[in-house]
Amino acid sequence: MSARNEKIEGILHDLGARFLSLNGNGASLLTVTRTELTKDGKRATIFFTVFPENLEKTALEFAKRKRSEFREFIKENSLLGRIPQIDFDIDSGEKNR
Repeated sequence: MSARNEKIEGILHDLGARFLSLNGNGASLLTVTRTELTKDGKRATIFFTVFPENLEKTALEFAKRKRSEFREFIKENSLLGRIPQIDFDIDSGEKNR
């Protein structure tokens, strides 16, 4: 992976964590664990865990519903020129660990 993509992943990771923290309702703890960016840089998936686990479905629906607001948050809080298509998903690998 290129250094540029790694840097973009880091920026999206930090912004994703801040966004979920600011916009969550506090009923569950959402922790961004990793970000994956495609090689062409057009799509990014932000993986997170949820505690307690019984609220995972609700948290994932919330995150997916807020994708367009997150794009605006990225525009306002970063200098990224081309913002990738963003998606959120539960990090099942971290959950199983």
